[in-house]
Amino acid sequence: MSDKAREIDSAHPASRVPRPSDSSAVGMPDLQKSRDDRKIAIDKVGVKDISYPIVVLDKNKEQQQTVARINMYVDLPHHFKGTHMSRFIEILNQYHGQVSVERMNTMLRDMKEHLEASRAHLELEFPYFIEKQAPVSGARSLMEYHCRMQGSLGKDYDFVLGVTVPMTSLCPCSKEISARGAHNQRSAVKVEIRYTDHIWLEDLIAWVEECGSAPVFALLKREDEKALTEQAYDNPMFVEDVVRAVTQRLLNVPEVTWFRVACENFESIHNHSAYAMVERPGWGDRG
Repeated sequence: MSDKAREIDSAHPASRVPRPSDSSAVGMPDLQKSRDDRKIAIDKVGVKDISYPIVVLDKNKEQQQTVARINMYVDLPHHFKGTHMSRFIEILNQYHGQVSVERMNTMLRDMKEHLEASRAHLELEFPYFIEKQAPVSGARSLMEYHCRMQGSLGKDYDFVLGVTVPMTSLCPCSKEISARGAHNQRSAVKVEIRYTDHIWLEDLIAWVEECGSAPVFALLKREDEKALTEQAYDNPMFVEDVVRAVTQRLLNVPEVTWFRVACENFESIHNHSAYAMVERPGWGDRG
């Protein structure tokens, strides 16, 4: 966790919220805690696909509010019949207006404690918006990126930040063999990282966008379309080129200890997609 994140975490009142309680159910049977004799432990049990507001650090505006799809899981010992599903929602609601990457460790601790688990998992998927300026006209628009945060807590805390970045890729083979033009496609580059210090989503997205034939914008004028079409034509890339370029970029970021980069090209003249993936320890994990 970064110094900035620690300052936010220590200053936030979420760690002092009331704990979940089953006081209203005193005297009622608790079937979830009844014994199960099949001796089969469960790796993940919980609630999935909850739509909930969260707060994300914004490099330019300090914070951005968005809505995430949230999954919450814990492990279940073999001797318990079930877990208390309502407690997941109760914990989540105690962090209303405070669900963020800075709070994930605390939320996971609460999940472990109040669901009597040895391991907890928290997954968030959400849209994140960045204002982008068209390359020639300067037209401004909001570009949407699909982001992910995955945290787990057993003996140690693990956190993975992910983002999917759309881009244009132009086929080098098509350019080489065609008398006129070259086919191109939309590409989706999915990047996941572990890191030792805070990395802005804006920076991670920018690093990835540099590695395609041309970036994608929400709003373009004709002069922008011309510029981007020509940029892509002058910078042809196979799907393999894209993942290698992103790999080179991430290997030069000292804070990154691990990463996975995958690119899918939604081909324009083939009835299939092209795919490539690289997974590596990062610069920060090398001796």
